[in-house]
Amino acid sequence: MTTCATHTAPEPVFAEPWHAHVFAMTVALNEAGRFDWPDWAARFSQTLKHNGLNRDLDGGDDYFVAWLETLEQFLAEQGAALPGDVESIRQAWEDAYLTTPHGHPVHLAETG
Repeated sequence: MTTCATHTAPEPVFAEPWHAHVFAMTVALNEAGRFDWPDWAARFSQTLKHNGLNRDLDGGDDYFVAWLETLEQFLAEQGAALPGDVESIRQAWEDAYLTTPHGHPVHLAETG
């Protein structure tokens, strides 16, 4: 009797939680029809190429920084995430994590 093993692709492994978040967000936006994957891949390739002009990329944070940069550019072009808005949110998160005691969850302050 022979058995057939089903082969499944391994789940991606991310070094940092934010790597997984930006990856998942990009996939969700693609699946929602915000952009085509071939266009995404071409733009991301250009960002990697640009970011690697002056130094070798290590494939870790620099890879996902380039990923995030590409996503932010894409969304800015669509008017969905303007650079000033992105910077304001980034600053709010930085303020939040710098003022949160170690080991506690980080929360953005209420805006009103």
